[in-house]
Amino acid sequence: MLQVKFKKLNNDAILPSYGHPGDAGMDLYSLEDKLLKPGERYTFFIGFTIEFENKYVAIVKDKGGLANKHGLHTLGGVYDSGYRGEYNICLKNLSNEAYQIKKGDKLAQLIFLPFEQAELIETEELTSSSRAGGRFGSTGR
Repeated sequence: MLQVKFKKLNNDAILPSYGHPGDAGMDLYSLEDKLLKPGERYTFFIGFTIEFENKYVAIVKDKGGLANKHGLHTLGGVYDSGYRGEYNICLKNLSNEAYQIKKGDKLAQLIFLPFEQAELIETEELTSSSRAGGRFGSTGR
Protein backbone atom coordinates (compact mmCIF):
# COMPACT_ATOMS: atom_id res chain seq x y z
CA MET A 1 0.00 0.00 0.00
CA LEU A 2 1.28 3.46 -0.91
CA GLN A 3 2.16 5.52 2.15
CA VAL A 4 1.47 9.26 1.86
CA LYS A 5 2.72 11.89 4.31
CA PHE A 6 0.44 14.90 4.87
CA LYS A 7 1.47 18.23 6.35
CA LYS A 8 -1.19 20.73 7.35
CA LEU A 9 -0.45 24.31 6.31
CA ASN A 10 -3.72 25.60 7.73
CA ASN A 11 -5.19 24.48 11.07
CA ASP A 12 -8.67 24.28 9.49
CA ALA A 13 -7.54 21.93 6.70
CA ILE A 14 -9.46 18.69 6.46
CA LEU A 15 -7.22 15.84 5.40
CA PRO A 16 -8.47 13.83 2.43
CA SER A 17 -10.55 10.77 3.24
CA TYR A 18 -12.15 7.83 1.48
CA GLY A 19 -15.95 7.85 1.55
CA HIS A 20 -16.32 4.07 1.31
CA PRO A 21 -14.07 1.02 1.65
CA GLY A 22 -12.47 0.25 -1.71
CA ASP A 23 -12.91 3.78 -3.16
CA ALA A 24 -10.15 4.95 -5.51
CA GLY A 25 -10.61 8.67 -4.84
CA MET A 26 -10.10 10.51 -1.57
CA ASP A 27 -12.44 13.47 -0.98
CA LEU A 28 -10.89 16.95 -0.89
CA TYR A 29 -12.57 19.67 1.17
CA SER A 30 -13.08 23.43 0.95
CA LEU A 31 -11.52 25.80 3.48
CA GLU A 32 -13.86 28.64 2.54
CA ASP A 33 -17.31 29.75 1.55
CA LYS A 34 -17.55 30.79 -2.10
CA LEU A 35 -20.43 31.51 -4.47
CA LEU A 36 -19.27 30.13 -7.81
CA LYS A 37 -21.14 32.07 -10.50
CA PRO A 38 -22.05 30.64 -13.93
CA GLY A 39 -18.93 30.45 -16.09
CA GLU A 40 -16.65 31.44 -13.18
CA ARG A 41 -13.32 29.72 -12.55
CA TYR A 42 -11.87 29.79 -9.02
CA THR A 43 -8.88 28.21 -7.30
CA PHE A 44 -9.47 26.78 -3.83
CA PHE A 45 -6.37 26.31 -1.67
CA ILE A 46 -7.02 23.38 0.64
CA GLY A 47 -4.43 23.84 3.38
CA PHE A 48 -2.02 20.93 3.09
CA THR A 49 0.92 19.53 1.19
CA ILE A 50 1.85 15.88 0.75
CA GLU A 51 4.79 13.63 0.07
CA PHE A 52 4.69 10.28 -1.67
CA GLU A 53 7.17 8.04 -3.43
CA ASN A 54 8.43 8.47 -6.98
CA LYS A 55 6.72 6.39 -9.67
CA TYR A 56 3.32 7.66 -8.47
CA VAL A 57 1.29 10.71 -9.40
CA ALA A 58 -1.60 12.37 -7.54
CA ILE A 59 -4.46 13.39 -9.82
CA VAL A 60 -7.36 15.68 -8.87
CA LYS A 61 -10.65 14.69 -10.54
CA ASP A 62 -14.30 15.77 -10.45
CA LYS A 63 -16.76 14.66 -7.81
CA GLY A 64 -19.40 12.86 -9.88
CA GLY A 65 -22.36 14.47 -8.12
CA LEU A 66 -21.00 18.01 -8.41
CA ALA A 67 -20.23 17.51 -12.10
CA ASN A 68 -23.49 15.76 -12.98
CA LYS A 69 -25.96 17.76 -10.84
CA HIS A 70 -24.30 21.21 -10.79
CA GLY A 71 -21.88 21.39 -13.74
CA LEU A 72 -18.74 21.88 -11.62
CA HIS A 73 -15.57 20.69 -13.34
CA THR A 74 -11.96 20.50 -12.13
CA LEU A 75 -9.26 22.03 -14.32
CA GLY A 76 -5.67 20.80 -14.30
CA GLY A 77 -4.96 18.50 -11.44
CA VAL A 78 -1.72 16.54 -11.97
CA TYR A 79 0.65 16.63 -8.98
CA ASP A 80 4.09 15.05 -9.32
CA SER A 81 5.78 13.35 -6.37
CA GLY A 82 8.39 16.12 -6.06
CA TYR A 83 5.81 18.90 -5.52
CA ARG A 84 5.81 20.23 -1.95
CA GLY A 85 3.60 23.31 -2.30
CA GLU A 86 0.04 23.73 -1.11
CA TYR A 87 -2.46 21.61 -3.00
CA ASN A 88 -5.30 23.44 -4.68
CA ILE A 89 -8.35 22.72 -6.79
CA CYS A 90 -9.36 24.88 -9.73
CA LEU A 91 -13.10 24.57 -10.30
CA LYS A 92 -15.15 25.98 -13.17
CA ASN A 93 -18.91 26.33 -13.06
CA LEU A 94 -20.10 25.15 -16.48
CA SER A 95 -23.78 25.55 -15.59
CA ASN A 96 -26.13 28.51 -15.97
CA GLU A 97 -26.74 28.71 -12.22
CA ALA A 98 -24.57 29.89 -9.33
CA TYR A 99 -23.46 27.23 -6.86
CA GLN A 100 -22.77 27.95 -3.17
CA ILE A 101 -19.75 26.16 -1.75
CA LYS A 102 -19.42 26.14 2.03
CA LYS A 103 -16.40 25.54 4.22
CA GLY A 104 -16.07 21.77 4.69
CA ASP A 105 -17.86 20.85 1.45
CA LYS A 106 -16.33 18.22 -0.79
CA LEU A 107 -14.80 19.83 -3.91
CA ALA A 108 -13.03 17.07 -5.82
CA GLN A 109 -11.23 13.79 -5.28
CA LEU A 110 -7.56 12.82 -5.19
CA ILE A 111 -6.39 9.62 -6.87
CA PHE A 112 -2.88 8.12 -6.64
CA LEU A 113 -1.72 6.21 -9.70
CA PRO A 114 1.54 4.48 -10.62
CA PHE A 115 3.13 5.64 -13.87
CA GLU A 116 6.13 5.14 -16.11
CA GLN A 117 8.08 7.89 -17.82
CA ALA A 118 8.30 7.50 -21.56
CA GLU A 119 11.47 7.39 -23.63
CA LEU A 120 10.84 9.15 -26.93
CA ILE A 121 12.46 7.62 -29.99
CA GLU A 122 12.33 9.58 -33.23
CA THR A 123 11.53 7.48 -36.27
CA GLU A 124 10.69 7.90 -39.95
CA GLU A 125 7.90 5.27 -39.89
CA LEU A 126 5.26 4.01 -37.46
CA THR A 127 3.59 0.61 -37.70
CA SER A 128 0.10 0.53 -39.20
CA SER A 129 -3.02 0.01 -37.10
CA SER A 130 -6.70 -0.65 -37.76
CA ARG A 131 -7.55 2.92 -36.71
CA ALA A 132 -4.72 4.60 -38.63
CA GLY A 133 -5.45 8.35 -38.73
CA GLY A 134 -9.14 8.02 -37.84
CA ARG A 135 -10.32 10.77 -35.50
CA PHE A 136 -13.55 11.59 -33.72
CA GLY A 137 -16.36 9.34 -34.91
CA SER A 138 -13.97 6.87 -36.52
CA THR A 139 -15.89 3.95 -35.01
CA GLY A 140 -19.29 5.19 -36.16
CA ARG A 141 -22.16 6.56 -34.21
